Amino acid sequence: MTTEIQTASRRRASFHSLTVSEVRRLTEDAIEVTFAVPAELSGQYDYLPGQYVALRTKLPDDGGELHEVRRSYSICAEPRTFADGSSEIRVAIKKDLGGIFSTWANAELKAGDTLDVMSPQGAFISRHGRDGNPTQYNVMNSMNNPMQLAGQAGNFVAIAAGSGITPVIAIARTLLAAHPDTRFDLIYANKAAMDVMFLEELADLKDKYPSRLALHHVLSREQRIAPLMTGRIDSEKLQTLLTSALHAEDVDEWFLCGPFELVQLCRDTLAARGVDPEHIRFELFTTGRPDRPEGNAGRPVVEDDSGDMFKISFKLDGLTGDVSSPTHARESILNAALRVRPDVPFACAGGVCGTCRAKLVSGTVTMDENYALEQDELDKGYVLTCQSHPTSESVTVDFDV
Repeated sequence: MTTEIQTASRRRASFHSLTVSEVRRLTEDAIEVTFAVPAELSGQYDYLPGQYVALRTKLPDDGGELHEVRRSYSICAEPRTFADGSSEIRVAIKKDLGGIFSTWANAELKAGDTLDVMSPQGAFISRHGRDGNPTQYNVMNSMNNPMQLAGQAGNFVAIAAGSGITPVIAIARTLLAAHPDTRFDLIYANKAAMDVMFLEELADLKDKYPSRLALHHVLSREQRIAPLMTGRIDSEKLQTLLTSALHAEDVDEWFLCGPFELVQLCRDTLAARGVDPEHIRFELFTTGRPDRPEGNAGRPVVEDDSGDMFKISFKLDGLTGDVSSPTHARESILNAALRVRPDVPFACAGGVCGTCRAKLVSGTVTMDENYALEQDELDKGYVLTCQSHPTSESVTVDFDV
């Protein structure tokens, strides 16, 4: 039996406490974490391949004081619903140098622990064959049957680096299973073979679809037989890969996921080759600006002698909040709202994930960065509140629409 569900690519973010059912070591510095989703919450965790969740917990600082920490991670498995109506969420967490949450998770997280998990978010999803509606999917109510798509055949190319494979492997599995004529080309860049996440799973996927999945491992610090597959992906290597290694003509969708420099290189190169931006999906690890996040409760601001203030109003869960922000502070709307409502939704605070988006109802703002909103959302008046600063005396945003 199949059950059709509607999963919005954007939904009101909310946290629920979920139990870790399994922690599996992927590499020396990466783990896969599985969260059990009880039947009564399954509807809150419906998702599309390529989306992410934010995880929230409290960790001690150097002085032993607990502080809230939240990080977002892509879901690495296609949706499954079990016979009893329960489901699961799987994410991969790679340890980052100096990363508080990822270091703790890789060393300490275990089955039986509980974390706050946000409902799935994100627009890094396939829109191919959806007739403008990327949300219509059929989910099998069986633990042995992955999600089935009533999809169209297509040609897809993905370029991923490191943990950028996390959403891509879920997308690839789903699209390849959706139609017997679909083809998927994947370039996967890592430093060395020991760093390759989901190595066995990718090999199994290649064995399952030998003629339809082309898998290219590029290692920057390890010699491979083919010189093209050795070294860092720069502009010259990317051009050669696109010309000689990929079926780069007549591609229906491109998926790019990795560090900012690689994703931007790919976007610029594809644009120069005349690829329609509407056919390119991309997701970043970070913007390369780790100093941008402003904390989990809103950093304090100090009023100056002038007393000049912006008035910021916002609607969240049907309730209206108001906060004054000193003009000299150049405070983001998100930071100001967090000072009076700690449940305002956000994950990365760096302009990447889009969790904090809201609609600008009145007033004007300037937005520093935007790696999450698409042009149609901008045209409708949506902004990323973590990157938006008032430029008028009063500003009103709505998180509920």
